[in-house]
Amino acid sequence: MNTNLVTLAKKRQHLVEKAQMQRMAVSDQFQAWHKPISILDYAINMLRYIKQHPVLVASGGSALLSMLKPNALSLWLQRGLLAWQILSKFRKKQQNNIRQNNKQRI
Repeated sequence: MNTNLVTLAKKRQHLVEKAQMQRMAVSDQFQAWHKPISILDYAINMLRYIKQHPVLVASGGSALLSMLKPNALSLWLQRGLLAWQILSKFRKKQQNNIRQNNKQRI
């Protein structure tokens, strides 16, 4: 019985050492990925912020654009209005098509 305990203790010690070496290997490999992952994490946080505060971001961008190039702001506003109108019409057509398809199924 005593020899079984000694054998188990040796196996346990070997496994603990092996696990420690594996943890160190994973840590070393992760160090190479730390900077790219942190940059990606920062970009994701920025996108979340923009999604949560679109008016603030748009007004800040407009203010910056108006300071740098005053005439460009009116051009971008025209483009934005045109894009909004096109998307609005496209969404209405898409909703009408969905409604018509649903009516045909019934």
